[in-house]
Amino acid sequence: MSSHPIDSPRTIMPEVNRFLSIPTRILLPIDFSPSSQAALEMAADLARHFQAELYLVHVIPMFPTTTIPDLIPETVFLEKARKHAESHLAKCTAALVTRGVKSTFSVEVGNDVVGNIMQVVDREHIDMIVISTHGISGWHPLVFGSIAEKVVKLVQCPLLLLHSAKPESGVETPSKRSMEWW
Repeated sequence: MSSHPIDSPRTIMPEVNRFLSIPTRILLPIDFSPSSQAALEMAADLARHFQAELYLVHVIPMFPTTTIPDLIPETVFLEKARKHAESHLAKCTAALVTRGVKSTFSVEVGNDVVGNIMQVVDREHIDMIVISTHGISGWHPLVFGSIAEKVVKLVQCPLLLLHSAKPESGVETPSKRSMEWW
């Protein structure tokens, strides 16, 4: 029997499943759907386990201007969306602090949600991503494709992809220990 601490009887993770490097900054793209709430639960557990910082990012998609007159001016829409997201993210970080998880967040705006996520990965030196497969539903995934699928194809760091059931209206999050994050 080796005297190396990794091979000790107290080893939690077997050699085959051990990370090559321990993540220190975990990114969670979040859209405030039930699916992203479940991903937040998992990301918080991972961050606590690895003593990593959890970085939450919400991307407000900008759509190209059209010839149809705007009902709400773009600047007003963006400001309201940013304040709404910042309020929810502040609640998340406060709840994370009570769970012993260091966290920060940012609200990004852009017409390429995946591009914004990848910029955050580079800018914030993210070394792991947790993302769920179903977020906000409706016509958006049909037109733009799956954000999670695109992130999986582009990202170079370890990624935990959480498969969530397609959201149905009025369905509660399946987590038995779920907190009200937002």
